[in-house]
Amino acid sequence: MTGRFTTGADPRIDPRIDPRIDARSLPSAPSKRRRPPAAGAPPRRGIRWSSWVLGGASVLAAAAFAWPFFVAAVPADAQVAVPIVAFALIPALIVAVALTLDREMYTAKTVALLGVLAAVGAAVRIAGAGVGGVEAVFVLLILAGRVYGARFGFLLGLLTIAVSSLLWGGFGPWTPFQMFACGWVGAGAGLLPRRKDAATSRWRARAEIILLAAYGVVASYLFGLMMNLWFWPFAVGSGTGISYTAGADAGQNIASFGLYSLVTSTLTWDTVRAITTVVGIALIGPAVLAALRRARLSPRR
Repeated sequence: MTGRFTTGADPRIDPRIDPRIDARSLPSAPSKRRRPPAAGAPPRRGIRWSSWVLGGASVLAAAAFAWPFFVAAVPADAQVAVPIVAFALIPALIVAVALTLDREMYTAKTVALLGVLAAVGAAVRIAGAGVGGVEAVFVLLILAGRVYGARFGFLLGLLTIAVSSLLWGGFGPWTPFQMFACGWVGAGAGLLPRRKDAATSRWRARAEIILLAAYGVVASYLFGLMMNLWFWPFAVGSGTGISYTAGADAGQNIASFGLYSLVTSTLTWDTVRAITTVVGIALIGPAVLAALRRARLSPRR
């Protein structure tokens, strides 16, 4: 009898030893499975710290773009240093954001696709260089940002300007501002709303093209305004109706800047850019969206 119970089990409760005991009648061990959420409870979503970095960097970059409107609030002794700080801040923010978002490019397929699209965008931008306002690169940024999300679109905008400037020899103090502005164009396309109703696929596809074309018009004009803003105080001499006036209130400078942008780029370069973007999205948008979606990358916000 002693050799029968060498395992230390109690024959009164172990069904392996006493066949008369039904194992189904024994209390079961507590389950370690996670409880399902209560009915009606919102799903849990993890907040990525990269989203906070991208948002904070965008706010600081917007302040660097708009430094002419804020310089009057700085003490007089430090106003001379404001443009220098703005010009140094944008490249630093680009490096910080690029390093942060690079951590999310965790698959070889994503990195390869980003590199291919950046090379295509650089080639398209170089091919259109010298033609006033004809910038078809916005078509690629908007379509890729729409499919793969804001983070991918932002990185694509940064890389497209960097690669094209490197190959074309167009590096200058304007390059970091162009990189951030094009990054915003791609990121904004990834943040556009998506239809979730039961509309037919054909109508949904047409509505998406209309939405992207309308966004392309807005992005084209906003891009022109942002690129005008950072160098406007140096572009026009003093004493004119479109000149920057140091020490003036923000309202006066905003009015002067609006008139300056209207006569220098809004009616010409920016309008041609908007038309080019709309035509490009209308012509190749459906085919490019279908091709990008076949790559089967998970869209990310």
